[in-house]
Amino acid sequence: MFNRLRNRLLIVNMVIISLIMLVAFSTIYTITFQNNHKSINDDLIQVSEFYRKPDGMNGGGKFGNDRGHKTNDANMMTPIEGGIVGGGGGGKSGPPPERSVSFAIFTDGNWNITRTDSRFDMDDEFYTEAVEQASASDASRGNFTLDGNRWAYNVENTIDGYSIVFLDVTNPYKFLRNLLYTFLAVGLIMLIVIYFTSRYFANRSIAPVKEAFDKQQRFIADASHELRTPLAVINTNADVLLANRDEIIQTQVKWLHHIKSETERMRTLTSDLLYLTQMEDARENAISTSFNLSEAAESVILTLEAVIFEKNIALDYDIAPDLYAKGNSEQMKQVILILLDNAIKYTNAAGSIKLTLKKQGHDLLLTVANSGEGIPQEHLARIFDRFYRVDASRSRQNGGYGLGLAIAKTIVEQFKGRIYAKSVPNDVTSFYVQLPADSQPRKA
Repeated sequence: MFNRLRNRLLIVNMVIISLIMLVAFSTIYTITFQNNHKSINDDLIQVSEFYRKPDGMNGGGKFGNDRGHKTNDANMMTPIEGGIVGGGGGGKSGPPPERSVSFAIFTDGNWNITRTDSRFDMDDEFYTEAVEQASASDASRGNFTLDGNRWAYNVENTIDGYSIVFLDVTNPYKFLRNLLYTFLAVGLIMLIVIYFTSRYFANRSIAPVKEAFDKQQRFIADASHELRTPLAVINTNADVLLANRDEIIQTQVKWLHHIKSETERMRTLTSDLLYLTQMEDARENAISTSFNLSEAAESVILTLEAVIFEKNIALDYDIAPDLYAKGNSEQMKQVILILLDNAIKYTNAAGSIKLTLKKQGHDLLLTVANSGEGIPQEHLARIFDRFYRVDASRSRQNGGYGLGLAIAKTIVEQFKGRIYAKSVPNDVTSFYVQLPADSQPRKA
């Protein structure tokens, strides 16, 4: 179930990120393409103006050379729009853009080359193929690939035919192609990285949910197990009563006592479970007030002194006077009662219990220590879990369900405190409750 949940999270995450990357890369590529296209058109217009610029000295005329004659000296002849100017001393008023590789071809009405103007040595076949590419399209502007280079062209009508200017745009198109390949490579690498990153964080995100689910499952199983035993006892004793229905009640008293005892156990269990649930639901809305923790601890000790004396356990306590804490007095009394009751149950014969309460920095530290078998280190981290018991058989003999410490932890954490335990096997087990200290209220 959790693997399916993790995979769904991964799929949703990957789809969303892929769409975001696609939109981002497409936007960047589109903007770059449009800027490149505009730059190419601007350069093509500039180059066209250069090749078609009229001679400043002669007002008209035709080239004196024949078709196919190449003129590399700009001072010899200059094409103009609407005709050709021949001259000797004028020339063009400036060179074409420095970064451009360009040339111009002039043809008659049938696209036969009559004149070429280029600063580069190119053969007639190249010019012929260039004209064929330009004449094959109905558009006045376009581009094509020839001899491994990309050329943009601009066609304009002249009196004698057509004027075609060609501009090498290989680098801009190569840049766009490389940009596309870069986007694809970067996108693929990012998706791989994002997949493993998302998988890692998905596992971390699901871990608390899985842990809570597992705890819930264990809780249901443990609660069912705890309820099964008293229900079985009640059912068995009820069967005995039914089998001896002719007997008077006085002779059946022990079976009735068994039923009552197990009923009380079930009532205690359900009450504790209900209390835990209510505590967790009210944790965020808990109301804290200032109360005298010293007096609360002393009052609990007074109620248990007789029980401790009866069990032949030595009790020692050291409580600093007038220590105030923020929380709920009755609930903190319950925490102290749980810890002392736990200590009484697990203290060895003729053992001892010591309770101390003192101020430690900005906190109050309550310690309940008892001698006894102790708690193995591997169990210390889990003793505050519901239904968890180090020795299940011994806990049942003592009437415990493993809920007391869970209730104590819930109460302490509700008021921003901390509870933990330390134990030395066959020596001393200590429980610590650390609470924020509060200043003593002023007396009116």
